[in-house]
Amino acid sequence: MNADDIIINSKLPNVGTSIFAVMTGMAKEYNAHNLSQGFPEFNPHPWLMQRVSDHITAGHNQYAPMIGTEQLRQAISDKIEQFYGQRRNPDTEITITSGATEAIFAAIQSTVAAGDEVIIFDPAYDCYAPATRLSGGTPIHLPLLPGDFGIDWAALESAINDKTRMIVINSPHNPTGATLSMSDLDKLAELMKGSNCLLLSDEVYEHIIFDGQSHASALQHDFLKQRSFVVSSFGKTYHATGWKVGYCIAPPEMTVEFRKLHQLLTFATSTPMQLGIADMMNEQPDYPRELVSFYQSKRDCFANAIKDSRFEVLPCHGTYFMLLDYSAISDLDDMAFTEWLTKEKGIATIPLSPFYEQVPDQKIIRCCFAKSEQTLATVGTLLSAL
Repeated sequence: MNADDIIINSKLPNVGTSIFAVMTGMAKEYNAHNLSQGFPEFNPHPWLMQRVSDHITAGHNQYAPMIGTEQLRQAISDKIEQFYGQRRNPDTEITITSGATEAIFAAIQSTVAAGDEVIIFDPAYDCYAPATRLSGGTPIHLPLLPGDFGIDWAALESAINDKTRMIVINSPHNPTGATLSMSDLDKLAELMKGSNCLLLSDEVYEHIIFDGQSHASALQHDFLKQRSFVVSSFGKTYHATGWKVGYCIAPPEMTVEFRKLHQLLTFATSTPMQLGIADMMNEQPDYPRELVSFYQSKRDCFANAIKDSRFEVLPCHGTYFMLLDYSAISDLDDMAFTEWLTKEKGIATIPLSPFYEQVPDQKIIRCCFAKSEQTLATVGTLLSAL
């Protein structure tokens, strides 16, 4: 038998290359401004980069503990108390992961089994459903409400049943920039009471929230925190997405199961980066608060740059993504429009349709505004000419 005769039964037959990789690849091919994949155009804080370098030079280059360095887990515990008024045990409830995506995968794989259902709100980040299918579970896709992308509470109540094992929420929300309030978490808790349902709360953009809002974390909710995997990312907070350092917070009994998967996925995450981030958190604990004005000014800069365009700018309350409705510009579907925009106009964005199971009748693209003011102004001029 030669290689051409080998049969592989795909476990994910309907999953192709991520739209983020596709559009970034096109941006490189056509030398386009890359507003597609969600990474900043600028480096982490120089002090943080120097601390990581210092730890490398000091010889901290071997395996970290599987659950994460003691210094970083303690710093996270301190941060949770500072921002959310809660104390979580760094030894039994906090695990460092190789990015938030690994944490999401481990949370789902460790608790979802064949026959279970996982409720996902569309448009949704593209790793939730595949991780569910690989666990043997069934993703149940509920569309967010048009306009404000809020949760349809009646639809959620109808969807919860004895098979529901997990609900996945994401706030601030990628790709829409919508946010959940504490009253939303109260409604969610009421619907989950009496069930065996867990919550996966994706909070990677927790510190990028605008217009005077405060982030509503599942860690703050008396009921939800007892059954939640809360996932966050240092890549988003410290402009270091390529470092792939995230973490998961969960009650001890859930953390035990989570770590069984984590140790088989990556075992441990980069030691010098963990130590450098811990130093940053300890020496500059208020740094995350600076992200609000930093990114809100970029959001407003981008919105102002395209205010005279034919795009409709949809509300953005958090993250570093903005949605643009191009209905007044083109009849192309969003995939064709983003390809045209990349090839012909030199601007790479993301179509919204890959974030849905059932694609609605809309013409919306997602733009990342974690860019320099010069880039945002240049792109604004190009978009305004369409």
